[in-house]
Amino acid sequence: MRTPTTILTVLLLTLATASASAHAFLDHASPLVGSTVATAPHEVSLSFTQKLEPAFSSVRVTDESGVRVDRGEAQVSGNTIRVELKPLRPGTYRVRWHALSVDTHSSEGSFSFTVAGE
Repeated sequence: MRTPTTILTVLLLTLATASASAHAFLDHASPLVGSTVATAPHEVSLSFTQKLEPAFSSVRVTDESGVRVDRGEAQVSGNTIRVELKPLRPGTYRVRWHALSVDTHSSEGSFSFTVAGE
């Protein structure tokens, strides 16, 4: 009888450890990571695998020269962060994000997207 109890205990401890070490990872983005879009987007929207802490999560969008093209402070709602964009010209843009999940684990990353020339 002790073996099933021991196995169950080990399983529960493993699951508890896995969930305690979770981070908010990027689940999907709009525009899509690495995509080429025909028309310039009005915002960048990032969705994560966990809810975000608004005060410590951010996103910044820059052009090929490193000039910031977003309109400033991003808006966080649940597991999504959005930032409005200035009018974009054809070219490649870099999105850099920092996310702090409500369980205090942070993650960061970047990706690019391209606005096609007309």
